[in-house]
Amino acid sequence: MRAALALAACFLVLFVGGGARFAIGLTFKPMVDEFGWARGELGLAVGAYMLVSAVATFLAGRLADRVSPRALLVGGTLIGGIGIGLMSLVSQPWHALFLYGVVFAIGNGAASLVVVGVIVMRIYPGRAGLANAVAISGMSVGQLVMVAALASVLVEIGWRSVFVWIGIAHLLLLPLLFALPRHGAAQSGEARRLSLSLGEAASKRQFWLLLGVYAICGLDDFFVTTHVAAFAQDRGMGALTAGHLLALMGLTGLVIFGWIALDQSPASVAVFALVFGATFLVTAPLTVVFVRESFGTKSLGALTGLITMVHQIFGGIGAYAGAAIFDATGGYEAAFVVMLTSAVLALVLTLMLRRG
Repeated sequence: MRAALALAACFLVLFVGGGARFAIGLTFKPMVDEFGWARGELGLAVGAYMLVSAVATFLAGRLADRVSPRALLVGGTLIGGIGIGLMSLVSQPWHALFLYGVVFAIGNGAASLVVVGVIVMRIYPGRAGLANAVAISGMSVGQLVMVAALASVLVEIGWRSVFVWIGIAHLLLLPLLFALPRHGAAQSGEARRLSLSLGEAASKRQFWLLLGVYAICGLDDFFVTTHVAAFAQDRGMGALTAGHLLALMGLTGLVIFGWIALDQSPASVAVFALVFGATFLVTAPLTVVFVRESFGTKSLGALTGLITMVHQIFGGIGAYAGAAIFDATGGYEAAFVVMLTSAVLALVLTLMLRRG
C-alpha cells in the first residue's frame, strides 16, 4: 500500500509539473500582446528555463544517487510553486526571465522525472518499466487536463490567474510527498558490480548516441510546445481552440504510451512505431529504461540527469530559436525546415542504437 501511495505521489508531481511547464505556451501570445514585447523577449525566458532546469535536473539526479530523493521532490515542488505563482506579477521581460527562467526552472528541475525515475526504480525494481509508465504518464495527463482546463477559462480569468492557480497546485502537493520513502531499497552488490559509473558510461558509443537523440528530441519538442498555440492563433484559430490543440498533443502521447504498456503484441508494436513520430512525451519515460539497460543502476540518477540536461538545453535552443526566427522573418517557415532536418538526423541516430 505504501508503495502504491508513493507511486501516486510521483504521478501527481509530474502531473502538476508537466502542466505547469507547458502553460507558458498557453499564455505566450496574451503576454506579449499585453506588454507589446517582441516574442524573442519572452522566448528568452523560456530558453533560460530550459538551460537552468537542465542543470538543476542533472544536479538533482546526482544527488538522488546519494541523498533522499523525497527531500529533493519536496524542495523542488516548493520552489517551483513559488516561482510559477509569482509569474502573475510580471511587468518587465526580466521579471519573466528571473521567475520562470531561474526560480521555477530550479524547482521544476529538482522535482523532475529523473528523481521520480530513481524513486520508482527503487520501489519497483522488478517492474520498473510499467511503474515508470504509470508515474511518468503524469506529464502527459497533466498537460492534457491542466492545459485544457486553463485554456477553457483563460479568457475569463486572464493569464495572471493561470499562474496563480498553478502555483497553488504545487503547494497542495507538499503533504502528499511525505508518503514517499526516504531512500528506497538498497542496491545489491552484484548489481553495483555490473553497473557503470558516469565516467565509464561516457566512454561508450551508446551513451553519445543517446545524448544525440535526446538533444534533437528536445530541440523539436520545445519549439513546438512553446509556439504551436501562438502559431495557430496567427493563422486565425481562436485562443480557446489553440489552447486545446496544445492539450491534445499530451493526449496523443498518453494514448500511445498507455497502449504499448498494456499490449506489446507485434501489431501493437507496429502501431506504436508509426504513431511514435507524432508524439513528443513518449521518449521521457524511456530515458530511465535506456540507462538501466545500457549502463546499470549504479549512477542511474546522474546518467539520466545528464541525458535529460542535454535534452533540456537543446529544448531551450528550440524555444528561443523559434521566437527569434519569427521576429526576424515574420513567420515560422524557416524554423520548420530546421526542425525537419533535425528530425531526419534523429531518425538516423535512433536506428544506430543497440540494445545494452
